[in-house]
Amino acid sequence: MFKPGIVFGMLATFMYSYTAMGQQKITFPAKDGLEVTADLFYRASDVPYVILFHQARYSRGEYREIAPRIVNLGYNCLAVDLRSGGEVNGIKNETAQRAKEKGLPTNYTDAIADMEGAINYVKRQTNNPFILWGSSYSASLVLIQASKDLRTKGVVAFSPGEYFSPNDFVSTKISDISVPVLVLSSKGECEAVKSLMGSVKRQSLVTQFCPSEKGRHGSSALWANNPSSNDYWLAITMFFGKLK
Repeated sequence: MFKPGIVFGMLATFMYSYTAMGQQKITFPAKDGLEVTADLFYRASDVPYVILFHQARYSRGEYREIAPRIVNLGYNCLAVDLRSGGEVNGIKNETAQRAKEKGLPTNYTDAIADMEGAINYVKRQTNNPFILWGSSYSASLVLIQASKDLRTKGVVAFSPGEYFSPNDFVSTKISDISVPVLVLSSKGECEAVKSLMGSVKRQSLVTQFCPSEKGRHGSSALWANNPSSNDYWLAITMFFGKLK
């Protein structure tokens, strides 16, 4: 039974009780050999990883204020620069810059090689299952990845959609997802997200959060400058609580 007092107590503890954390910039090879930059937010060797991917035109900087709060939930975080991106929160996308210098394509799906590189990096660090987290185009790609990677424990997908060609690129690849998924979006995107996630056969695994207010596209919905950010954080906190 849903008990508001308990849930909001959890949120208050989460918001105001932070754990010591180490942060460092690292690099690792993408599946095709390109050097990928990421920020590692480290808590402990025996806790799972959350692998964080950004939205279009952004960088790992999308998670500058988000990752420390996820660490407080009991996870290590890896915030990754994908080659399809730019700059946000004063942090330039170093992977995208390297890809351009080498003349490599930087379309959305080209970033799959970087995502696979990040997953392989985490697999080298731990035997624990990991959580995939995506924003906008990368949210769609983590849903696809989750349907085929047995080490995935769960998925957080902010504003996934059919951003690729053909227009059923995602829906035809996610039907066999077998791990819990939390999908979040702006209010205006809710119907499209619901339709997309209808492709998943096991609907009991899918939890959708739709804000009562306008909300925001992508993981930036969690930034403090979004008036409804606490509502999104509550959904995240409850979902991670169920994964424990």
